Amino acid sequence: MPTILSAKTGNGVRTRYHFVVFCFLTQLAAFTGLRLALFLKFGPASAAPSELGTTFLIGLHRDVYVALLLLLPLVFWFFLLPNGWFVATWHRVLFRFACFIWWLVEIFLLMAEFFFFEEFQSRFNTVAVDYVLYPTEVFINIWDSYPVVTVVVTCAALSVAWVWIANRLFREMWLDRSRPGKRFAWLVGAVALAAILTPTVTFKGTNASTDRTLNELANNGAIAFACAAWTHDLDYAAFYKTIPRDEAYQRVRRLLTSTNAPFAADGLTLRRRTHGDPNRPRLNVVMFLEESLGSEFWGCLGRTNTCTPEMDKLATGEGMLFANLYACGNRTVRGFEGVLSSFPPLPGDSIVKRDRSDNVETIARVLKRDGYNTLFLYGGRGFFDGMRSFTTRNGYDCFIEQKHFDQPTFTTIWGACDEDIFARAIQEFRELSRQDKPFLGTILSVSNHKPYTYPAGRIRENPNERRRENAVKYSDWCLGQFFKAAKQEAFWTNTIFVVVADHGARVYGSQRIPIHSYEIPLVILGPAVVKSPARIAALGGSLDVSPTVLGLLGWPYETMFFGRDLLCEPFE
Repeated sequence: MPTILSAKTGNGVRTRYHFVVFCFLTQLAAFTGLRLALFLKFGPASAAPSELGTTFLIGLHRDVYVALLLLLPLVFWFFLLPNGWFVATWHRVLFRFACFIWWLVEIFLLMAEFFFFEEFQSRFNTVAVDYVLYPTEVFINIWDSYPVVTVVVTCAALSVAWVWIANRLFREMWLDRSRPGKRFAWLVGAVALAAILTPTVTFKGTNASTDRTLNELANNGAIAFACAAWTHDLDYAAFYKTIPRDEAYQRVRRLLTSTNAPFAADGLTLRRRTHGDPNRPRLNVVMFLEESLGSEFWGCLGRTNTCTPEMDKLATGEGMLFANLYACGNRTVRGFEGVLSSFPPLPGDSIVKRDRSDNVETIARVLKRDGYNTLFLYGGRGFFDGMRSFTTRNGYDCFIEQKHFDQPTFTTIWGACDEDIFARAIQEFRELSRQDKPFLGTILSVSNHKPYTYPAGRIRENPNERRRENAVKYSDWCLGQFFKAAKQEAFWTNTIFVVVADHGARVYGSQRIPIHSYEIPLVILGPAVVKSPARIAALGGSLDVSPTVLGLLGWPYETMFFGRDLLCEPFE
């Protein structure tokens, strides 16, 4: 294959395959430029030269592989096209236009990857896959959050520049009449090289350093996206080491052994029977699953310039504050399976989005078996991430979503604002409390999410600034308004109120598992169970929320939950 752009054929003409090499080299330059930009903006300041060298070498290896794969269609087109068509005017025009579109899309994706890394400190992952699967919420959110027009215009200008340069360098390639044998040799050579490189590329990420950020920088966005899309639903046994089923059950049963919740039977079952008093009153339960409201924003959990003054007062003045709780993921669906189902995260997709997830244990199922009415409130579309489908098939009687808010005060692409959701919740709980049955109400908030907009006049900060901290303050204000209203309702005295974050705001830091990114608050309120403020130091996670709430209710139940009651059997 030619290796320099100035190489000529025997008659002094640059060929179509010099053009292929030019495309290959500019593709590598683009990938490397992105990696360099990411490192300069987000890379660790104290990285050793050896680690940086390894990062960029591994990255170059992966970039070469991706660039080669991206050029295979071009090489195949050059092989397939007869010389007469290749030199035709219509083909020249069409080819240049195709090059413009190709680089417009490619440069846009590279810029999108930069913004994605800024938000998630990661190459494209399952979040990016979901962005493709749910374009309505995501693309409008991107439109509201980023300078899309400026980015597209810039991409178009750079694409035009590339086509102009290529046209100048290879204006004579249209005179190239490569023989079929040569074209076939190039095609076979490119395919063979791709086949040789494939076994050398690891598709489960990179191991350039002990620093997580450097490992992400060493990866290639296309590979990361393809792996995320592929592993959403994968053959588990083909990719992960497994053990015999009996041994697996024995291990899990050892981990779940509890004096307060013995197993309901011997053998291959995880069902446990939790002790309790069947004569205890049936208290209502209200659970807030707060979007991205990690511990990093809470003054009562260590932040000096608190973003949660309302919840700080409630948590420390009249609540039960759990100060050492950790999320089991960084997506809302992970919060679903952890908080509502007490189920550990599996590789690939959450159980919320998997097929055959219509028989999953949830706190709603447990309470329905004891005669509770169950309600889920969400300001967005229930179709997103399969939320409506999962909840209504697993214990919730009613699902209220965006279409049920006739005249919302304020909306973003994610749905009605938190104050509207919480006001509607007060109405629904008031009606449910008038019935003869206790109720479970679960609320998923939406306002603390890009583009971080909210109604003006609620807090001092300007919503047009679109800052995460401001959105947190608005979410906190809405929670404060809810509890002020709830204290005026009859159900206040016989309801357990639970406020927990679905996950932290973002994953950041150099650690492979940046644990501080997963710290979340849990606050339990209500005079029925909190007689005096308390700060609970027990170490726990999302999986422990429902068992702890059920422990406060205090009556016996059977369940498949993996978590434990933090007030009964804290981790030692």
